Amino acid sequence: MDLIDLRLFLHVAEQGSITAGAERSHMTLASASARVRALEDALGTPLLVRDRRGAQPTPAGQTLARHAQQVLAQLGQLHEAMAEHTEGPRAHLRLWANTSAATVHLPPLLARFLAAHPGYTLDMQERPSAAIADALRQRQAELGVPSDAADVAGLECAPLRPDPLVLIVPRSHALAGVRRMSLADALVHAFLGLHEASALQAMVTAQARRCQPGWDYRMRLGSLEAVSRMVALGAGVAVVPRAVAEREARASGLRRVPLTDGWAARTLLLAAPSFGALPPATARLAKFLIDATSGAVAPARR
Repeated sequence: MDLIDLRLFLHVAEQGSITAGAERSHMTLASASARVRALEDALGTPLLVRDRRGAQPTPAGQTLARHAQQVLAQLGQLHEAMAEHTEGPRAHLRLWANTSAATVHLPPLLARFLAAHPGYTLDMQERPSAAIADALRQRQAELGVPSDAADVAGLECAPLRPDPLVLIVPRSHALAGVRRMSLADALVHAFLGLHEASALQAMVTAQARRCQPGWDYRMRLGSLEAVSRMVALGAGVAVVPRAVAEREARASGLRRVPLTDGWAARTLLLAAPSFGALPPATARLAKFLIDATSGAVAPARR
């Protein structure tokens, strides 16, 4: 067992797939599969349950993933401490974020942070808010940006900025003049959305199917921008973050309809098991994000 094995297994556990884990580790599928089998042989126990949906860690695999995260985090802290004696601060940061944060709110902030810290690299993973909170509690991640709709019990949190979801419709659509409505009332119209891997779309889909079992999309696309363009062309309606709707409306004339559902009135949170226990580089990132968004929402909470 070596550090390459630990990183690979952590990637597989996070992605839920040996194929995706191999891609993140820059390995061929055959090489990654062989390394995982060798790990299982060396440890004397199955680490993954493999099925048609991918690969999920067994209880032993969860234990390995938890300790692998700790070992790699400690190694990162060691590299950062030693780099200060040579070329200046260096660190590799890992941040988990929901769809809205990863695609809309965080990119300009992270670009500023990385420009101010040229020795830092960053791996941002898009995940559902509930999965982010679970990973933080299990110490599989150090820092995350979920919405306040997730159960963040046991985590230290600071609010970053409001992130409400809205319905977008073409300017000539029958709903274009509606002041506000519930998702349930909108489901009679054809919906567009992102692919199933999207954290945002998984949440919207779950809410829609609570209202109408068996409900599905007319079309799925690869980005919020593509969804917005197709809505503007009259292919259907969609639920997107308000920030996306405002940006796309300027170019395409989309109309925004606020949703009355409680789950749509979201706030993005910065979350960690403990801000005080973060490695120095991760703590700098956390402080930067909190300072950069200060005043956007109410004071921090646990």
